[in-house]
Amino acid sequence: MSQPTRNERRRQQRGGSTPPTRRDPMTAIYVSVGVALVVIVLIFAGLNWRQRARLAAAMATPTPAAGPTSKPIQLTDGVPVGIPFEKTKLPDTIHGGIGAPIDGITCGAMEYATLHVHSHLALFVNGKQLAIPQYIGMAPNASGGCLYWIHTHDASGIIHVEAPQLNAPGGGPYTLGDFFDIWGMPLTRSNIAGFKGPVTAYVNGTLYAGPLRAIPLHAHQQIVLEVGKPVPPPNYIFPPND
Repeated sequence: MSQPTRNERRRQQRGGSTPPTRRDPMTAIYVSVGVALVVIVLIFAGLNWRQRARLAAAMATPTPAAGPTSKPIQLTDGVPVGIPFEKTKLPDTIHGGIGAPIDGITCGAMEYATLHVHSHLALFVNGKQLAIPQYIGMAPNASGGCLYWIHTHDASGIIHVEAPQLNAPGGGPYTLGDFFDIWGMPLTRSNIAGFKGPVTAYVNGTLYAGPLRAIPLHAHQQIVLEVGKPVPPPNYIFPPND
């Protein structure tokens, strides 16, 4: 009877004649690449969801409180609301937007559509409503003129936000403070656009006690500022498809 060879004895010591299974040295690499791809997909999905959520939040229409007025006021593009504020063709003051960047907001040759929302601003002085001037945020330049991302087309009080990015350059939403900075007018609790006295503010029909500059310009946001004698804040209806 022949003696088992050295290789046979080694196989018997390992528990059988089957050679050990060899691991593919690339397996760990394949697993790592697969995990990395899953992580990348999840990151992009999260960023996409966050971007869509930010867009939805920026363009969400707030629900106004019950208006104190018995009949809401219909807004119409091109129709002034209130008595004339001033007669200048381009109302931006030397302290505001006359072409240079304001609060990081530039004056360009076109309107943008990444964020396109409309808010409404009503200004009362001792119970009388003053029309917000047309062409705020429109400035002349060497090529004929430029347009800020925040501007007015007419004296209806509708503020147009037509920006190339969802958030303001300083972060967060575009605000009433940005609008007044472009206009070049003061916005404080004792001075609104040069009219001095105690200021009462309403946002969507609700009394607002926070900082005026921080009021966001959201879609169909209704902002009422009253200097001096307070009056019940009107409730406005935006034009169809506005």
